[in-house]
Amino acid sequence: MYTVGIDVGGTHTDLVLLDTKTGEIQVHKTPTTVEDPSKGAVLTLDEHIKKQGISPKDISYLMHGTTIATNIALEHGGAKTGLITTEGFRDILHMARHKRPQTFSLQLDLPWQKFPLVPRRWRHTVPERMVPPGVVLIPLDEDAVKLAVDSLIAEGIEAIAICFLHSYLNSKHEAKAKKIIKKMAPDIFVTTSHEVTPQYREYERFSTTALNAYVGPKTSKYLGTMSESLRQSGVEADLHLMQSSGGATTLQSAQLNPVNLLMSGPVGGLMGGIFIGKSAGFNNVITLDVGGTSADIGVAPNGEVLYKHILDTRLGDYHAMVPMAEMDAIGAGGGSIAYVDSGGQFQVGPRSAGANPGPACYNKGGIEPTATDCMLAMGWIDPSSFLGGRLTLQKEAAVKAIKDKLCSHLNMSVEEAAAGAIHILTHSMTRACEINSIRRGFDVRDFALVAFGGAGPLFACAIANELSVSTIVIPPNPGLTSALGLLASDVVYEKSQTVMLSSNKTNINKLKTAYNKLESTLYSMLKADGFKKEEISLERAADCRYEGQGYELVTPYPNADEISKKDFSEVLANNFHAQHEKQYGKSFAEKNIQIVNIRARGRGATARVKTSNLKKMNIIKDKAEPCSSSRAYFLSDGKLLHLETPRYSRKDLLPGHNILGPAIIDQMDSTTVVLPDWKAAIDQMGNIIISRGAEL
Repeated sequence: MYTVGIDVGGTHTDLVLLDTKTGEIQVHKTPTTVEDPSKGAVLTLDEHIKKQGISPKDISYLMHGTTIATNIALEHGGAKTGLITTEGFRDILHMARHKRPQTFSLQLDLPWQKFPLVPRRWRHTVPERMVPPGVVLIPLDEDAVKLAVDSLIAEGIEAIAICFLHSYLNSKHEAKAKKIIKKMAPDIFVTTSHEVTPQYREYERFSTTALNAYVGPKTSKYLGTMSESLRQSGVEADLHLMQSSGGATTLQSAQLNPVNLLMSGPVGGLMGGIFIGKSAGFNNVITLDVGGTSADIGVAPNGEVLYKHILDTRLGDYHAMVPMAEMDAIGAGGGSIAYVDSGGQFQVGPRSAGANPGPACYNKGGIEPTATDCMLAMGWIDPSSFLGGRLTLQKEAAVKAIKDKLCSHLNMSVEEAAAGAIHILTHSMTRACEINSIRRGFDVRDFALVAFGGAGPLFACAIANELSVSTIVIPPNPGLTSALGLLASDVVYEKSQTVMLSSNKTNINKLKTAYNKLESTLYSMLKADGFKKEEISLERAADCRYEGQGYELVTPYPNADEISKKDFSEVLANNFHAQHEKQYGKSFAEKNIQIVNIRARGRGATARVKTSNLKKMNIIKDKAEPCSSSRAYFLSDGKLLHLETPRYSRKDLLPGHNILGPAIIDQMDSTTVVLPDWKAAIDQMGNIIISRGAEL
């Protein structure tokens, strides 16, 4: 039997296929079909299994990472969305938190107002009111709901978000309104705030629900089309999706709550980087995933996924109060366009040439120089071995683009302009790495840099130099590591509920009942997905703060089933004090603690790739032999060096081989650059371990 991970990026679609019997991993890469990414994903799978003589029925598990919901939100291409809310609260989405990104600007465009998820004319209010602790003050006016729906139908609305005040305490009115809408307009995508994120903070809850409705129709259609195409191609395994939290989810759950997929693509890379780090013996890793369009950076101390604070979980202009792994994405990749702006400044990115027309060297109509063109001009990329020789790059086209767009404005040679563009991108990615590591209190000297994606190994040494990181890990298939990460993830669901309790007055039985309710829901969801009791695990946490604070921290939750009320309060308080000390450098032992939200996470063990299953290869003592040699340019201490550089083929490198920089290692899905004063060695897992040192 086989398990499959398919990651669709902006430039390429990557496939990893694992033979569950032998542990053998196969990879495949094709250009992304931008007009319909699902088409390319299915074709990539079909093409590979036919080539390998594998029956579609032998695929037992299929995992997919996608940027479809992300792109819809960032490109403002979502559905015509309506909102039904409590009378008097029509403009919550417009007002937001009254925060101004540029405090003193007189010409400020607020993005959530300039590109609203729901235009004001499509926001309708109805008489109803809930008040804490969930008491009905004003019953729902069902006739008003029907009138609002009639008006939205007449406007051609494709999705409706239902957000009532305090519905996280009592969902009765939202559920009734949804039932009315589904009866009147069964084809309209309908979502309610209590189903998406049942937590207090009205604006964030409204924004998350509206965003779910905004991306819902197109995302749901995309996933449905892909699932049906897989069925038609003979694949019987159910489709699973990567969530922003780093856990997998089922097709049905993803279609209902696509807002959980906003970081689906990048998080696959994070999980893959953690997996590769562990395989090489490094638990503390900084992951650097550089593709054609963007660079995704994550930090995993002790191999654990860090999560963003619930109020920092945004996508572009919009707030999404859902579990999201701590990652940053910047517009820096192999397709990033280098240009001179109107002020004469040398800039690179975030605009990308994408897959079509792509870099100038692709010879598909692109005329603007990209990072790929610059690396080709510097002699780093072999034009004849790109993508395993499936695409021959045109160096002359790259040089012409650099001359026309850069050299003529900057008074530089082609090589100087190319090196300058690479340096700018390197600096951008280094800053993003610093934000996720040093500025969060981590000592990067204790971390290994796991670099992957098609372009990650090209930048790794330069970034490590700027960060003062001493060790770099390059996976066996760098360009397909995100797809591998999809197979290293479990199915994970999370449920939360606002409770607003003081720790010194906590009713343990009330908390126990609330947690049991959440966990029962999670258990039922995982059981419905086909998991056995022994494959399911449940975790508890609580959002806590000192009384009087405006924001909370996620805190490990004591087992209330085993300890007394006094012990419970003490353990919870100690856990929170420790979290506060870690985050802010100070705690206040004398202050009371407030429990704001409770959280439960259910995990179904599905990880199909484990480091323990990988086969270690024997170390050999033969010397690594280059397959060719050529002159290449390297930037060192501000000087451009032109050095004779040996080139190696990755497939010829075996465990025990050592390489002294400068050197270039070519393979189908990537190119690795070992700078001068660095050295590389192949470990037993086939990883390239690059470290500082001018001698072997």
